[in-house]
Amino acid sequence: MNILLLGSGGREHAFAWKMSQSSRCTKLFIAPGNAGTSLCGTNVELAVTDFDGIKQFCIEHTIEMVVVGPEEPLVKGIYDYFKNDPAIQHISVIGPSKAGANLEGSKAFAKAFMQRHKIPSAAYREFNADNYEDGIAYLQSHATPIVLKADGLAAGKGVIICQNHVEAMAEFELMIQQAKFGDASKKVVVEDFLSGIELSVFVLTDGEHYVLLPEAKDYKRIDEGDKGLNTGGMGAISPVPFATETFMQKITSTIIDPTISGLKKEQIEYAGFIFFGIIKVGDDPYVIEYNCRMGDPETEAVLPRLKNDLVELFEATAAKKLHEIKLETDNRQTATIVAVSGGYPGEYEKGLLIDGLDLLQEDDAIVFHAGTKQEDDKTVTNGGRVLAVTSFGNTLQKAVEKSRAILDIVEFDGMHFRSDIGYEFY
Repeated sequence: MNILLLGSGGREHAFAWKMSQSSRCTKLFIAPGNAGTSLCGTNVELAVTDFDGIKQFCIEHTIEMVVVGPEEPLVKGIYDYFKNDPAIQHISVIGPSKAGANLEGSKAFAKAFMQRHKIPSAAYREFNADNYEDGIAYLQSHATPIVLKADGLAAGKGVIICQNHVEAMAEFELMIQQAKFGDASKKVVVEDFLSGIELSVFVLTDGEHYVLLPEAKDYKRIDEGDKGLNTGGMGAISPVPFATETFMQKITSTIIDPTISGLKKEQIEYAGFIFFGIIKVGDDPYVIEYNCRMGDPETEAVLPRLKNDLVELFEATAAKKLHEIKLETDNRQTATIVAVSGGYPGEYEKGLLIDGLDLLQEDDAIVFHAGTKQEDDKTVTNGGRVLAVTSFGNTLQKAVEKSRAILDIVEFDGMHFRSDIGYEFY
């Protein structure tokens, strides 16, 4: 079949790499893609939110399946757009409906959903301009630290952990009164702070059944030892040492099962990935957040461990036959290290020449492109997170060492990466 994949990051290169291996994939198009995805299929100059342009492309190229990588087109309703148009409603869309994507698109919706279905999460209240003064009073009496979350999508920057009341009230004012995150912070969710260790858990669901993918742990701080500014993600590992069978069973029974049954009860159409941001507090799991798509860079650590044909999994998702699929997983460790541009997550340059990619011939390692593009016969930087190197190892330490060794060969001006991904486990 002909498949269109939407997105341009490391996650999408990992999808393209895996899908291009499938005998079920005749032609793969990636919109807009990057220098890495062009090695797996054909890049197309289309914005992920240009629904009319995507429709025309699908008709012209006889596309049978659209796989949606990033959250924005899902939150904006691309699934519904296809389903409600007779010309393209026969095309399978891998991604939830607009109502399902609300699990990520609205923090307040997600918290209320968890409350309705008794899914463990931090206690919360929500506020907007109408009850702003109530919010100030609530913050003044709240134990610190205090977590403030912009309700809508804020490019991964909408969560602030405030260490004292002065900071909390200042940020609260900036978010609601000064539109710090634009429309995303017109409503703010105030949450209790949970202390523990985090874990990323993923399922692929057809709305009735699901398969549990390998778990991962990502590292968001820019500097070693988890210090410095928050980023989109500096690396990831899979599997995760503390995700024991007993702990994962708790996650399944208290979080995943109630989420899937809750979607079904509320008649919310969902045929795609659910990302559960989990925090382990003592021996118990709590949900920090939902995402309506795979994480990045966790995808780059998780998909290489998946032995199944990804396109067959997507076909089973569209046909509501995921219960007929048994997942097979590589038991080895993967470690993904992300190379970023100098200055990231602040200001950074683009268009810097990337050297060394042609020298890479490592077994059991994959270089996924994120912020890259092709200029003539050269590969140059085109974003903050530039490359994600994933390596296999019989131990976490060996996997990390292999990824580090590859990044010692690759270079571009100002390149920065963390050499301590997974540090707390070895």
